[in-house]
Amino acid sequence: MDLNARELLAQKLKWLRFTHHWSQEELAHASGLHRTYISAVERAKCNVSLDNIEKLALAFGLHVSELFRIEGGMPGDKVE
Repeated sequence: MDLNARELLAQKLKWLRFTHHWSQEELAHASGLHRTYISAVERAKCNVSLDNIEKLALAFGLHVSELFRIEGGMPGDKVE
């Protein structure tokens, strides 16, 4: 099943937090966003602005485009 952009961003943020050993609270602090907003983004429940996408990318030291790149799989992906 193909993910839409909102679902892809949600999955990528969860994976990045997992690999950085960050809680939602830690990501919220690093990005300047609220923890409940991070939760909504990770559940693909809100339409994220470009400004907030940039804040999230910078929190991880990434370029915006890297948040939407799929490489090698993420936890929970099926191996074919």
